[in-house]
Amino acid sequence: MRIGVLTGGGDCPGLNAVIRAVVRKGVATYGHEFVGFRDGWRGPLEA
Repeated sequence: MRIGVLTGGGDCPGLNAVIRAVVRKGVATYGHEFVGFRDGWRGPLEA
């Protein structure tokens, strides 16, 4: 499964740690693939 993680709003404490944990668990435990998007919601909508 390919997964993209999007967040809303600006930076917040701990956000990088949460994203890192989600990606590491998804890859190591479930074998998922993660993709990144540029420019927030505009990225996947215009891709």
